[in-house]
Amino acid sequence: MQANMKRFFKPISGSTSNTNVDDLPWDPAERKEIMSYHPNERDEIRRRYLVRGPCQPYDHPFKKTKMSNAMRRFNPAWFEKYGTWLEYSVSTERAFCLCCYLFKDDVRKKGGNDAFVKEGFCTWNKPDRLDTHMGKSSNSSHCCAAEKCDNLMKQGQSIVHALFKQDDLVKKEYRIRLNASIDVSRYLLRQGLSFRGHDESEESANRGNFLQLVKYTGEQNDAISKVILNKAPKNNQMISPKIQKEIVNCFAEEVVKSIIEEIDYGVFGLLVDESADISHKEQMAVVFRFVDKSGAVKERFIGVVHVKETSSASLKSAIDNLFAKYGLSLKRLRGQGYDGASNMKGEFNGLRALVVRENNAAYYVHCFAHQLQLVVVAIAKKHFEEGISRGEINTGTRLNQEISLQRPGHTQWGSHQKTLEQLVELFSTIIEVLEYIQNEGVEDSKKRQAYGLLKYFHTFDCVFYMQLMLLILGLTENLSMALQRKDQDILNAMSLVESTKGELQKLRDNGWDSLMNKVSSFCEKHNAEMLVMEDVFVDPRKPRRKTNITNLHHYKVNCFYTILDLQLQEFNDRFTEVNTDLLICMASLSPLDSFCEFDKEKLVKLVKFYPDDFSYGETLCLEQHLDIYIDNVRRDERFKNLKSLGDLSCLMVKTQKHLAHPLVYRLLKLVLTLPVATASVERCFSAMKLVKTTTRNRIGDQFLSDCLVCYIEKELLDSVTNEKVIERFQMLNERRVVL
Repeated sequence: MQANMKRFFKPISGSTSNTNVDDLPWDPAERKEIMSYHPNERDEIRRRYLVRGPCQPYDHPFKKTKMSNAMRRFNPAWFEKYGTWLEYSVSTERAFCLCCYLFKDDVRKKGGNDAFVKEGFCTWNKPDRLDTHMGKSSNSSHCCAAEKCDNLMKQGQSIVHALFKQDDLVKKEYRIRLNASIDVSRYLLRQGLSFRGHDESEESANRGNFLQLVKYTGEQNDAISKVILNKAPKNNQMISPKIQKEIVNCFAEEVVKSIIEEIDYGVFGLLVDESADISHKEQMAVVFRFVDKSGAVKERFIGVVHVKETSSASLKSAIDNLFAKYGLSLKRLRGQGYDGASNMKGEFNGLRALVVRENNAAYYVHCFAHQLQLVVVAIAKKHFEEGISRGEINTGTRLNQEISLQRPGHTQWGSHQKTLEQLVELFSTIIEVLEYIQNEGVEDSKKRQAYGLLKYFHTFDCVFYMQLMLLILGLTENLSMALQRKDQDILNAMSLVESTKGELQKLRDNGWDSLMNKVSSFCEKHNAEMLVMEDVFVDPRKPRRKTNITNLHHYKVNCFYTILDLQLQEFNDRFTEVNTDLLICMASLSPLDSFCEFDKEKLVKLVKFYPDDFSYGETLCLEQHLDIYIDNVRRDERFKNLKSLGDLSCLMVKTQKHLAHPLVYRLLKLVLTLPVATASVERCFSAMKLVKTTTRNRIGDQFLSDCLVCYIEKELLDSVTNEKVIERFQMLNERRVVL
């Protein structure tokens, strides 16, 4: 029978099944022919493209080509005129028609051509071709394709809708049921909780968070209880895993839409980091930094993208796809922020370099917080880990302690500080525990370890280094916390770095006596060894060898001065941005001390770093206008006590001076897009550990990204109404009930 069927029905060549509609290409030049998809999937794919809308990168710097003795390019105003179908390919710099692509075969039958479907349109000197493509009659090939698109989205005309008879009561019950599922999804997304259960059968004691919450919602509301779960039609209960994912996707798309609207086709910075999730899949997290309409600096999470490998080319490709998805252009990028990995910051083949090749105004800033970690950990590993972080002390839970020792991380200097603080606080208790292990321990190896630690803890060396590192780590703690603020600007960050260096220098010059008082007090309190500073220093590793120096010389010169000198040198070596022309010029915008750093020449020079943002005429105008600007803000009492560029930006919008000084405000926004630290991206990975756990390790890539967007951007999630979700949800697929 099957063999006979094959004689009459020839398989469609190149057709596939189970296409992931979330991975459909966004660039119109990169799409497969619609007829190459499986027949059962074509309408779903068409609907998904129509829900997305045409690819329209408004802020793309469209390529100019010489035509008819003039330089011509695509006019973005055409998006407004032909917005329902016209789209643009960034990769080929050509225009396409979405409607004709979706119903290409019907276009051919009507005598249409492939100019706006396959090859793309690029004759910019003949814009009348756009009207010609649409045709003058309603029977043209384009109009027929557009009509088919409209009919596809009018679910009231579908066969499914015709077979499933509806009345007002059915629609009312459906809306109540859908709203219940949306409310449950919103709660689970906001809390980062799982949706599915291990056993979702009716006999199960725990059917999973989603079904249990739907049931609980019904128990609290009689109107809901009458239309959900077993009270609903079996084929329209709105609780299936597919329905759950679609609702979550609707929430996420609305959140991202809000972020794109906040950017408002302006300039922005890019923060990227990559890490493996619990299932060892490499994920790339993406955050945009920009100035919103109120002048506030925002860092918004856009999503995570699964990358098969972490090479710079793979990361760049993922970013290109993400930009195409939301109609953004790499040309609007003005800042890049990554950690120190070579695949990210490499000057020749790293992600940084690949982006700069397309946009030389996308200035790279090495994450300040990461640099600070490298500065402090370099010293901590050299002078602290050798002493007390050898791994002999058991750390963790169930140690019968109110406070347990935290194991120091290799790159997180904050963990070293917490370990030291807890060590000082628990010192007496630790001594008692070690003495008990030494005397009552069962294993000889543990007893020997306890003896060695007890001996070291009572030495002057241990107390001295412990107190010194507490001082150094404490001085850099404020800087670390400040760098992790989302609204931190780069000038303020550099100022904080310089202040921290100044405090370290003060400690080196005048801090010896204070340190020794703390060391003496601790030694006296805990019966630790206290040395006479005028005595000859004895090296405990080579006690018989004469050192010919005093204890004072060893600990003050060889240790205290040396460690702080190394620390200061690390600061100078790591934070090289402070000496760049870009930041030196930016400092002239600082509002500190009534704009005392203002320098007209440097600001004019700063404009030259952004040639795509200021025309020649605007540069001349800005040069003339700067004197007016600085006189205006210095006379205004409201601008007297500003502390940062972010404060200046917000106040300019609040006082409407951004309208009076638009070019200065534009320059200010460019400066504020430069990222300071990748803390926002790293927080995303922390959130990912909560959302994708060991018991939830099979969560799909798109579902994971959608959940994270909603969980991280809770403020925007709360602003998404149920009606917006219902509207998007209804268009996403063919529904049995049309509202």
